Amino acid sequence: MSAESLDETIPVRTAHRFDVARLERYLRDTVPEIGAELRRPPGSLTARQFSGGQSNPTYLLSCGAARYVLRRKPPGALLPSAHAVDREFRIMRALEPTAVPVPRALVYCADPAIVGTPFFVMEHVDGRVYRDHTLPDLEPRQRAAIYDDLNRVAAELHKIDPAAVGLADFGKPGNYCARQIARWTKQYRASEREPIDAMERLIEWLPAHAPEQEPSGIAHGDYRLDNVIFAAREPRVLAVIDWELATLGNPLADFAYTCAGWRLPERLAGRDLAALGIPAEAEFVAAYCRRTAIGSIGDFDFYVAFALFRLAAILQGIAARALAGNAASADAAAAGRRARPMAEAAWRQIAGRP
Repeated sequence: MSAESLDETIPVRTAHRFDVARLERYLRDTVPEIGAELRRPPGSLTARQFSGGQSNPTYLLSCGAARYVLRRKPPGALLPSAHAVDREFRIMRALEPTAVPVPRALVYCADPAIVGTPFFVMEHVDGRVYRDHTLPDLEPRQRAAIYDDLNRVAAELHKIDPAAVGLADFGKPGNYCARQIARWTKQYRASEREPIDAMERLIEWLPAHAPEQEPSGIAHGDYRLDNVIFAAREPRVLAVIDWELATLGNPLADFAYTCAGWRLPERLAGRDLAALGIPAEAEFVAAYCRRTAIGSIGDFDFYVAFALFRLAAILQGIAARALAGNAASADAAAAGRRARPMAEAAWRQIAGRP
């Protein structure tokens, strides 16, 4: 679902191949827009796989000059409740009329006979995805503007009333952090390959310190710089992507996940942010609080530790898929090895607290 250009796609990996002709027939009959494109020369569909991404295999579909994106569940045995492409499709459809920009979702198909697993197709958004959080190709004022719009869209998402967009039943009400800790503990156990001491400490400490009262709203679940498509020539968000983990939840926990990048050396920790033009974490948080009209975020370190704990569990799942041979990305094994340092980073946020 990224805006990577064609030279950042690859031939479809062997483990993720499907019958393109069968998909073409399905789309010709099901999606009038694509059917019309297929009636023009050359009149056939081609598919290449995006090289990035760690979860759901994602493909660039081309028919003449028109381009679309297909996102599917990976084949093989999967962790329970993971890779929910149906939920991705639903929330993107629901958010289309809101201030949160999303790709236009065209069709969802639950029939595994078409490409082997459930999938959906959406428009291709032509823009830019920034993989390096320091934005090395930009000037300081451009970096500041990019992060400001990233902040603005997070606030817009968290101000939406789920019921007003038909998402009142998109998740369970209340106890978001406690439920998420339990969920990711279960996912971690299901993919555990070796003991990680920091994860064991987090699994014990986090449930005992989860907030009893929480605000509720729409949580993206993975909102960060490289899950947003920006306009190529201006600091404006064109589309928020990768909604696989979206649910009803605590907006403050969702925002803290975005802020986790300031605590990670591979992203922003230890950088001269003032020289780069990137806001300090405190500035980024203050801007969000102004936009959402909240005074402050209480116990922010808990939320950051919780966010990094989730990341560690996700990375452990990536490692498990790499071993099983059904990971979406070729560098899945390397990503999986980051589970331990991520858990240790999470524990550092709260070490020494009772």
